[in-house]
Parts: sequence; C-alpha cells; structure tokens
Amino acid sequence: MKKIVVFTSGGDSPGMNACIRAVVRTALYHKMEVMAITHGYEGMINDEFTHLNQKSVANIIQRGGTILKTARSARFRTLEGMLKAKENIEKYGIEGAVVIGGDGSFTGALEFSKICSIPFVGCPGTIDNDLIGTDFTIGYDTAINTVIDAVDKIRDTAESHDRVFIVEVMGRDAGLIALRSGIGAGAEAIMIPESKNDLENLLKRLEKGRKDKASKIIIVAEGDESGGAYNVSKIVKERFPAYDVRVSILGHIQRGGSPSCMERVNASRMGYSAVEALIAGQKNVMVGIVDKEICYTPFEKAIKHIDELNPDLLKMMEILAL
Repeated sequence: MKKIVVFTSGGDSPGMNACIRAVVRTALYHKMEVMAITHGYEGMINDEFTHLNQKSVANIIQRGGTILKTARSARFRTLEGMLKAKENIEKYGIEGAVVIGGDGSFTGALEFSKICSIPFVGCPGTIDNDLIGTDFTIGYDTAINTVIDAVDKIRDTAESHDRVFIVEVMGRDAGLIALRSGIGAGAEAIMIPESKNDLENLLKRLEKGRKDKASKIIIVAEGDESGGAYNVSKIVKERFPAYDVRVSILGHIQRGGSPSCMERVNASRMGYSAVEALIAGQKNVMVGIVDKEICYTPFEKAIKHIDELNPDLLKMMEILAL
C-alpha cells in the first residue's frame, strides 16, 4: 500500500486532530503518501482532496474540532453520489482509507465498499460513546469533563439561591454522557433514553428525598422520553410549587475545547493502529480500545448502539444521590 486518505465525518469531537496527526505521521513513517479529504463524504464527492506532510499536522494535537472540517452528506446516501466519490478515489490512486467518525460514518463506509474495493478502517470519533467495540470513543472523556466543569459552576449558584437546576446534556440516542457526568458531578438524579418511566421516578425521588438539601441538580439527556429539560422543569414546578426551578442547556460547548490527556493518548493509539491495520490487510473494521488493549470490530457490529447501560453504575448513582 503506497497511498492512503484520511477524513473526518459526522459530528466533530475533541481528539479528532490527535487522531489525524497519528494517522499521517504513521503513514509517512511507512513511506506512504497521505491525502486528506475536507468535509468528509461530501468532500469526497466534491473532489476536496489535498496532500499532507509532517508539517501539515504540526501543533494540532491540543486543538479541539477537526482541521479537516466535517459534514453530513445526503448525496452520499444516493448511488449517484457514491459513484462520483468512487470516481475521485480512483482518480487519485487511493489504496486505503481511514475514516474518523461515528456509526453514520461507518455505515457510509460499509455501503461504499459494495461499489468501491478499497479497504476502510474506522476510528470511533463521537462524544456519545455509543459504539460497540471500544471502552471510550474519541471525544467522550473531554465531553464529560466539560459537563462536570459546567455543573460544578451551576452548583455554586444553585447553592446560593436554594434552587433546583435541570441541566440538559447531549445524548439524543444514548445516556452515557448523562450517566457518568451525573456520577462525577454528584447530581441528585439523571434521566436517560435507556431508562423508562424516568419522570415518575424523578418525582418520587424528589418527594422522598432529603428536605434539607440546599440545592438539587438533575441531569437530563436530550433524547430522554420526558421531552427535554424545559418539559421536566414545568412538571417539577407544577408538582412542587415551592421549588425555585431553573433550566440550563449546555449544548455545543460539550463538543468543543482542548482534548484531555487521556483523549490525546487514546486518539493517537487509534490513529496509529488504523494505519497498521491497513498495512496488515484489515478491511471494514473499527479500531477500539477494550481493557487497555487495541482491538478491531467489524463495522456491522460496531455501528449498533448500546441499548443497556451498566446496571451497577445506575444503582450506584441512585445510592450516592441519597
């Protein structure tokens, strides 16, 4: 293999740049030519290919986001779009590809492989940590630390005013951000898509909970069946009119920021291992880290969401919040 391409796709996440850097420098070490695609699959269709060298990835390991930009591509879901992308891949003589993204990105690579024979290896870049085959995805550790930092600040004002704060975090389909940040921030309750009847359970906990607590923090994943933080706030206020209830939606600050040390190391390991996997003849697999060891999971298994969260963590969350 003499020429590979790397690109980022889907939502951005802290650590993507560290992964890009590792891919480029590992490939150059093996005397490969490295190209990049700007704007993911959309850029593959639009012929946004550029050459990279060691200098191209200098001083990026500490930066959030992705220097290669990212986008979601409706055109890539069509045969016409994929054929145009295939034409560009072949024009540049690409022999292998590293895609950094989430389940949508891997699904795209899997579909593309039906018409284009080059091998794809994926690195899991998503703050949601909802892919099978890795303990931590690129971006997750930084995102939950961003949430904890924000909730710590919210707790200060909540304590000062004896308020209940409903804090909404990202997690349209998965509650892993809410779960770990809830434990780490000492939240009184969490509400996540994986658990049903969250709202009724919350109201019972507030009814039976300690009355001497000066403040209460409730973390709600945006995909929870309760309808989001504002709806939860309205219902809590109706049931407990004495509570001073406020809402804080953290939004896209969870995607940004300088990646943590753990993030940089994990992303670098994954990028390095992705190139090594291409050299070894791997195809349509995601690089992951399980029990501190590098492993490879076929795209068709990695793209399935985690439907059940660790029951021990859920139980611990309830006990420690008493």
